Amino acid sequence: RYAILSHRWAVEVCYEELTGLPRMEARMRDQVRQRDGYRKIINSCKQAMKDGYEWLWIDTCCIDKRSSAELSEAINSMYRWYQNAQVCYAYLNDVDELDFPTKRDHSKFDKSNGWPEWFMRGWTLQELIAPKQVQFFNRDWVPIRNKRHLAPVLKEITGIPCKVLRDGLAAKHLSIAQIMSWAATRKTTRVEDRAYSLMGLFGINMPMLYGEGKKAFQRLQLEIIRASSDHSIFAW
Repeated sequence: RYAILSHRWAVEVCYEELTGLPRMEARMRDQVRQRDGYRKIINSCKQAMKDGYEWLWIDTCCIDKRSSAELSEAINSMYRWYQNAQVCYAYLNDVDELDFPTKRDHSKFDKSNGWPEWFMRGWTLQELIAPKQVQFFNRDWVPIRNKRHLAPVLKEITGIPCKVLRDGLAAKHLSIAQIMSWAATRKTTRVEDRAYSLMGLFGINMPMLYGEGKKAFQRLQLEIIRASSDHSIFAW
């Protein structure tokens, strides 16, 4: 039994830094502890303990990215890890209200189409769909409702049917083009992650080749074609 975190990356603390904290000189250790990413780790751990979980998984500090083999295994396993978690904590760092924003607000979220930025990122698509439970938190770690209760609002934001939000991908027959459409306006920092972040949604595994650029999406399309007879893939 474990909880898992979903969040918008900022100035984070990596695996090497977190495991090396006890050996750091005091000045460097204090700098790491002042980062938003470090406070995010501490607050999500506190929430997991409060909810009775002994384990919490966070992508920023639980993957040793110095190892290409470990990174590749993690990315290929990511959907399953989110799916098997008892709860996913979705941290919305740009929401300071005590309730989930249910109406588009371009003045507040001007860079993300009027909604919290979490909904515009590539990786958070599978992190919304895969877990059975998703609990949203605002900037101050106040809970602001969950995926099941917010399904109609989340459908408006993401285009994902309520049945999929409540019961997962297996709950509804979906075309490849429909799933692809949910990712169309989302952004990733690395070009390759536009493809890698979709692998779990299509049940695809393939090696990571950072540096290949847009070829990653072409490889994803080829793998989907090999595994499916759904011709709607050619719309993309």
